[in-house]
Amino acid sequence: MDAVVVLFIAVLASLLGWALAVAISRGRTLERLRDATGAMDTEDVERRVRDALERADDARWDAEQALHDSDYLTELMTAGVVRLRDDLTVQFANGAAHVMLERRPGTMIGRSALEAFVDARIEGIARAAMEFGSASGELTIRSSGGPTVTARARRSPVSGVWLILEDVSELRRLQRIRAEFIDNLSHELRTPLTTISLLAETAAREAETATPRLRDRIAKIEVETGHLTQMVNELLDLSRIESGTAQLLLDDVDMIRLVRSTAERLRLFAERQGLQITLDVPDRISPVRGDEDRLGQVLVNLLHNAVKFSPNGGTIVVGASETVDEVTVWVRDPGIGVPRADLTRIFERFYKVDRARARGRGGTGLGLSIARHVVNAHGGRIWVESEEGQGSRFAFTIPAAPGHGVGSTGTAQG
Repeated sequence: MDAVVVLFIAVLASLLGWALAVAISRGRTLERLRDATGAMDTEDVERRVRDALERADDARWDAEQALHDSDYLTELMTAGVVRLRDDLTVQFANGAAHVMLERRPGTMIGRSALEAFVDARIEGIARAAMEFGSASGELTIRSSGGPTVTARARRSPVSGVWLILEDVSELRRLQRIRAEFIDNLSHELRTPLTTISLLAETAAREAETATPRLRDRIAKIEVETGHLTQMVNELLDLSRIESGTAQLLLDDVDMIRLVRSTAERLRLFAERQGLQITLDVPDRISPVRGDEDRLGQVLVNLLHNAVKFSPNGGTIVVGASETVDEVTVWVRDPGIGVPRADLTRIFERFYKVDRARARGRGGTGLGLSIARHVVNAHGGRIWVESEEGQGSRFAFTIPAAPGHGVGSTGTAQG
């Protein structure tokens, strides 16, 4: 047999072997497809595979459209939206982010956070979000005259960090204008109010022989002038606190002594309203680190409210207690209580419960707001527990001074 015939037979055998292998493989593949799809025959397998491919194409198209929609929405947003990878390189940044950071469109992509933002503070916020899950901060970009931006970062459940940048420059400008207006108005009103108060006192002394009706009217002038003076003082005080110009003079404060002295200051005022003030305090307690005058102001505001909104013959209780690392001071009154709907808003400026206004006992609506700001500035918390008609319990906490808390390694007091 010549070489050509042998080669022909070898090639033919190879083709037959390949065809047999393909047939066997195809048979196994069909068998696997029938098992996976539950098809009955080859035609059924083909139909089900085709349906699966069509559904995959539809799902891919939907995903692409959703991606296009999300990109379109982020471009419509006025807030800057930035996505960072795990290594804090920029994966995505919308147009608002480029404008806010004064970068050309698209130049932030692929850069590190420090290169993209040119601000280590934003990078620090992103790193904190990677570690703790979320972080935020407010900063002025590039210079003191640049835009003021709030940066909020949140770790993605998949990977990386989402960063939202919002320009709050106009809001901060309006807040400064409001604070300056209140400050200037308060200063301008102080002088005429002081003059009116002095004239009313003089008129009251000279009207001792006048008719009861005239004396009553002069007394009302004194009362209303006092209310206006209190409002002006509280407006000025709140403006300074919110603007940060009111500095805290920190020292170790004995809250037991502060509670006793404040209760004594308001005891006569309470007795005139037919009320008693009692104390529920331990002999000793850990000192707190704070401004004694400001903390006394908080307690005066709470006690003053308790007296104003309690019926004659009741008892107001002022107490203090200590936990692991903080001191709690509370004021409980038997007054009219706070409606449930008002509990979350009671510490807002100028907010007054309607029932209090109806009884003619409403104040300026600033005392509790000032108390909240002072407590927050000390790193504490303030809240109210109340049921309408059952009285109220206002309480606030202040962290214990370092080395003095019950849970500290130093010597504990109380």
